[in-house]
Amino acid sequence: MINRKLLSAVCALPLLLTLPAHAALRIFACEPEWGALAQELGGNLVEVSVATSALQDPHQIQAKPSLIARARNADLVVCTGAELEIGWLPVLLQQSGNAKVQNGQPGNFAAADYVRKLDVPGQLDRAQGDVHAAGNPHIQTDPRNIALVATALGARLQQVDPSHAAQYAQAQADFTQRWQQAMARWATQAMPLKGASVASQHKAFVYLYDWLGLKEVAVLEPKPGVEPTASHLQQV
Repeated sequence: MINRKLLSAVCALPLLLTLPAHAALRIFACEPEWGALAQELGGNLVEVSVATSALQDPHQIQAKPSLIARARNADLVVCTGAELEIGWLPVLLQQSGNAKVQNGQPGNFAAADYVRKLDVPGQLDRAQGDVHAAGNPHIQTDPRNIALVATALGARLQQVDPSHAAQYAQAQADFTQRWQQAMARWATQAMPLKGASVASQHKAFVYLYDWLGLKEVAVLEPKPGVEPTASHLQQV
């Protein structure tokens, strides 16, 4: 007679083979650049969902039930910080009820905490428009900032998922090497632009200008977040 334990093990084998080797770390990213970076560093160890698309203004997002549900199930929230998501992220995190991803917890990662901020106001005055107290939050336009954030995010992944720390460390090292090579190539290609004068619709590219040595000579918005009038455009 076949041993019952052996028979049970054989019958259970197909089920075991279909089970995942590990539960993926669930990451909720506020912007697509951080979702892409998290996927690069996490690979098949992570499951990434992104709250916004590249065509959306991250200032103007609503804390919809679908986003709240994603934050509720997240192990790690990765956002820009520096008040970029101030209009919706605090509400979303509060309503998620997820203690792991609240401010100050390892599951809450703000990319802007790891870079040098530009356009930090000397004084706060709402009459100056949509001014961010922590400085300009559009840090992703300088690839040097991406490298800094990648190092910090790699370390955070190791902290929240220590059982796969070695994989995250290797992925971060590989990414940094490839990114540094790409930055050197981009810098060479952009050398003819150094010193060029540029105009912007919104002060969203100051970090890019700082990296490439460009001069911002005009901004179409009279104040941050304020639509330009016809008379202002004529002056510009």
